[in-house]
Amino acid sequence: MYSIDRPVYDEAFLRTQLLHRKENSTTLRQRLANHCRCSTEKAKAAVLTFLPILTWLPSYPVKQYLLSDVVSGLSTGVVQLPQGLAYAMLAAVPPVYGLYSSFYPVLLYTFFGTSRHISIGTFAVVSLMIGGVAVREAPDSMFILPANGSNMSDVVDVAARDAKRVQVAVVLTTLVGIIQFVFGLLRFGFVAIYLTEPLVRGFTTAAAVHVVVSQLKYLLGVKTPRFSGPLSVIFSVSAVVSDITSTNVTTLILGLVCLVFLYVIKDLNERFKKKLPIPIPGEIIVVIVSTGVSYGLLLSEDYSVGVVGKIPTGLLPPSLPDFSLLPSLVTDSFAIAIVGFSMGVSLAKIFALKHGYTVDGNQELIALGLCNFISSFFQTFAITCSMSRSLVQESTGGKTQIAGLLSSLVVLLVVVAIGFVFQPLPQTALAAIIMVNLLGMFKQFRDIPALWRTSKIELAIWLVAFVASVLLGLDYGLLVAVAFAIITVIYRTQSPKSAVLGHVSGTGLYCDVDEYEEAAEYEGIKIFHSNSSIYFANSDLYVNTLKEKVILTAVCVFMEYCTKFERDIKLFLSST
Repeated sequence: MYSIDRPVYDEAFLRTQLLHRKENSTTLRQRLANHCRCSTEKAKAAVLTFLPILTWLPSYPVKQYLLSDVVSGLSTGVVQLPQGLAYAMLAAVPPVYGLYSSFYPVLLYTFFGTSRHISIGTFAVVSLMIGGVAVREAPDSMFILPANGSNMSDVVDVAARDAKRVQVAVVLTTLVGIIQFVFGLLRFGFVAIYLTEPLVRGFTTAAAVHVVVSQLKYLLGVKTPRFSGPLSVIFSVSAVVSDITSTNVTTLILGLVCLVFLYVIKDLNERFKKKLPIPIPGEIIVVIVSTGVSYGLLLSEDYSVGVVGKIPTGLLPPSLPDFSLLPSLVTDSFAIAIVGFSMGVSLAKIFALKHGYTVDGNQELIALGLCNFISSFFQTFAITCSMSRSLVQESTGGKTQIAGLLSSLVVLLVVVAIGFVFQPLPQTALAAIIMVNLLGMFKQFRDIPALWRTSKIELAIWLVAFVASVLLGLDYGLLVAVAFAIITVIYRTQSPKSAVLGHVSGTGLYCDVDEYEEAAEYEGIKIFHSNSSIYFANSDLYVNTLKEKVILTAVCVFMEYCTKFERDIKLFLSST
């Protein structure tokens, strides 16, 4: 028999007699002075934190890493090129600006980023969000040229419209960069935790729907306006369906051939990724072959197939953005900044965990902010990392961001030397590239049955993020999804799961007696468990649940004993 004699303490006794806080002899002034004091070690640490390249480049093992990084960089650059051209269509700017956005930010991230494997550059979701803002701020209706005759329809001044949309995209990118940089300095890297995985996956799946719908007109060769804002998906589908009789058959056939080819190549790369030294570059094959076919058969002139058009050679000189556009872009820039950062840091952490190193979320914010801010002066639009390119960079043996640097040089070569070669590239081929790259996002629909089995609340977050983003647009949809996710957090803390625990015989485990038949309570002892901390919003519920689980249970046990005692008395009296 064991006898345990232990005194019961209350809070007042603990604070006044048992425990005494340590006295802090340093004043606030001294703490501030210590924090602001500069030393050689602090300066070196600050420089190494701000420029992570200095931590690994001096000790870069050339013999072990260089060949792998060269192969990886060339492979990633081959993918970067067609994606830059294609995602510029999503951003509603001329294709050459996609090439600019695939060069400057990638070059800068090499110096400021902490991830060794992610591929920075254009990304479908961010490009689509930028395109929605550009179309809203510079719609076709603002650039209608007066008709020369009574029988002529209105003509859109495409050059003026595109110039305005580029200005909008550049200013938006500048603002996104400032927000990300300031958030990084303020150590706001933790904000990514509020974008839970179900929210991000539901949001990106909705973005994939938006992207596919926006590319239908290029795949079919119909000319419909681009819509933005709430219900834009419905308006876009309605416009394409109403004009489907004017489908360009040549454009459709070419687009479907590209789709099938890219899907087969993607499937082969996935099936034989362990046997292939590098993935088959299906996208660049499509770009080269479709460009050659378009040029040789004069598809633009003879069959009215839409093509990329003029691609100026060389880089643009730096110029100041038009800051007069800032007031109308603040809300959108916050949404794009948060989405871009959450995509980048989540993928960076996946690769870091796989390869055994760490990434700094705050430094990633600073790196993305600098990439966007500095590059915007060279006419780029906002960027983040791409999962498809990052997988290529990692699977082809990339060890460091030297691979990213080389991929940017591949894009630079095209911009300054051979960009004009891609002028006959059909837009339907770029639409096919975009659609096939979204297959991974559509596979996220498989989350629904899995979440149904594991967590109904997580499933609700996924569905709300998806439905709100599809119907309301990506900006309002993200806001609704984040608000709903916060509401679920409040709900979980206000309605915690509680239980009376019992001992599982032969083990040290204590489990819910209502859920597991092996769990048995100790006689005279109640073990109450709640999975949430107590605060003002759930204190009343906690007390009521405690009474219900413990006191009422005790009363029921007492009544059961009374009934049993009464029955025993009756049996005793009847026997005597």
